[in-house]
Amino acid sequence: MDMLAAMETFTAVVDSGSFSAAARRLGVGQPAVSKTIAQLEEKLAVHLLIRSTRGLTPTEAGLAFYDGARRTLSEANEAQVLARGSGSGLTGRLRICAAVTFASLHLVPRLGPFMAAHPDLQIEVVLDDRAIDLVEEGIDVALRMGNLADSSLVARKITSGKRMVVATPAYIANHGRPQSPAELASHQAVIYSQRDAVDVWRFNKDGNEQQVKVQGQLKVSAAQGQRAAVLAGLGLTLASQWMFPEELASGAVEVLLPDWQLPPVDLWAVFPAGRNSTTKARLFVEFVQGLFEPPFAPPVTAPIT
Repeated sequence: MDMLAAMETFTAVVDSGSFSAAARRLGVGQPAVSKTIAQLEEKLAVHLLIRSTRGLTPTEAGLAFYDGARRTLSEANEAQVLARGSGSGLTGRLRICAAVTFASLHLVPRLGPFMAAHPDLQIEVVLDDRAIDLVEEGIDVALRMGNLADSSLVARKITSGKRMVVATPAYIANHGRPQSPAELASHQAVIYSQRDAVDVWRFNKDGNEQQVKVQGQLKVSAAQGQRAAVLAGLGLTLASQWMFPEELASGAVEVLLPDWQLPPVDLWAVFPAGRNSTTKARLFVEFVQGLFEPPFAPPVTAPIT
């Protein structure tokens, strides 16, 4: 049997959860998919899937084979890309992970040129504010902001952005405009709980550093909720320059304490640990780099503080 084709069929079944969905994805009939899986199990002399009324679930052997098949298919595709040259269109699948709000505002709407340049490439964007396991989730490259605590990760710095305290004009009218960082302690802060020291904000002005512990009735675990709370006038918040681009331009959201600086936030392209970055991932990161100047920083393999 064609082992690469069988691996592709098996991974499609696991990814889609059924023979029929895998058949549609591969453009073949369902009997062909069922026959391939049966032949594969016979050749390997193990059961790869558990069939039940609720669908298909990989066995322990099936999960191990799935991981190996994914790596093999990725390496085979990489070899084809290298043989054809990086100037040709990419094929296969590229699985990207990024924070929900950042990707929705700044990445997904700008994917058009990359998709047009590589029409045979299937792009999957996993939207999640959490730092998910890239290997376990089959991610080729993730876009992450802030400090990278995992020293096993390989990352490239794409750019740095400003942090700022923001609020709506309605909130300012109702609660007053703070004139110093210390006054923030008496305001309602919308706190983003995905970061360490989420309620301690550090400011600097002409060498004068101030650290403020803010308080707030509302904590949210996703930046989309942080946006919604601020726009509803529920409080002020600490945000990157990328969180409210249109609102800052229109005046729907205002910057507070503009003379005070906050530590910048870095945007990183992060690759799975223990795996070489693919040509697809590298070309995608180069595309993203074109959206956010200046040029790449050297690769980093240690914690960023």
